[in-house]
Amino acid sequence: MIEVRDLTRFYGEFAALQDVSFELNEGEIIGLLGLNGAGKSTCLKILAGLLAPSSGTVRIDEMDLLEQPHLRARIGFLTEDPPLYTEMTVTAFLRHIGRIKGMDPEAIDRRLPEVIRMADLVGREEQVIGTLSHGYKKRVGIAQAIVHSPKLVILDEPISGLDPAQIVEMRKVVRSLGEKHAVIISSHILSEVSQTCDRILVIGSGKLVAQGTEAELMARSGESSRLVVTVRGDASKFEAFLDGSDRVTKVTMKETEDGFARALVVMPSDQREELLPEIAGAGFGLRLVEDPEDELEEIFLGLTHQEAA
Repeated sequence: MIEVRDLTRFYGEFAALQDVSFELNEGEIIGLLGLNGAGKSTCLKILAGLLAPSSGTVRIDEMDLLEQPHLRARIGFLTEDPPLYTEMTVTAFLRHIGRIKGMDPEAIDRRLPEVIRMADLVGREEQVIGTLSHGYKKRVGIAQAIVHSPKLVILDEPISGLDPAQIVEMRKVVRSLGEKHAVIISSHILSEVSQTCDRILVIGSGKLVAQGTEAELMARSGESSRLVVTVRGDASKFEAFLDGSDRVTKVTMKETEDGFARALVVMPSDQREELLPEIAGAGFGLRLVEDPEDELEEIFLGLTHQEAA
């Protein structure tokens, strides 16, 4: 277990972090969310053992990271811009990193196939890193972070700069890490973290504003449950049906092609399991059900306004 207690970091008189506390269990993936300047990077650097806190502790298996520097060997860290030797092949680079992290050649040989699989680099093992796409370079960055079988894996903005297809693949890679590691991911995009993480921590102005699942955070911030529904049918009739439903508090119709209707549906609570059968029973052909592409701001602002109050 990783335990963070009252983590505080000052830069001069500026408090980048203030009394941040949370726990992270083995096999759990948590997301650290915050706007730019919220304190995410400072928090991650302290967790990685690269920056000392002004006060507070990070404990791994009940041992203090600051007092036991060897614990850094149990941590893997992917920075937003992966530190790669672009003239090396993927395998040569990972072997080099393994040696730097104290692994003997036999241990590296045993570990590499699993690392290649988990980072989804199969078929790219002998490719020169400089010739890889940005998405694959990110995967190499993840591979170097886990080559030594760390207990804690820290990923700073792992989807930054990726195209939509690469983001989907990166989600799979991150979820696979949760099979054997405790993982913490920083991001400012709620929709991405919510699809990957078991729990979310929201940080603002250096303070831990809230933590919990996405549903718990939405409930605490006062946000309603929302859903984007696409059906086959007449748009005006679909809008009238939704307006007449006791489960729906607000309907916003979206543009779509003829013969289909698309609407943003707001409910006082998550009643999708009740609403969707009713939509189908009314004769509308369900085609697509999506969560809205929310970014952090809506929930973040609701939570920080409560904190300020």
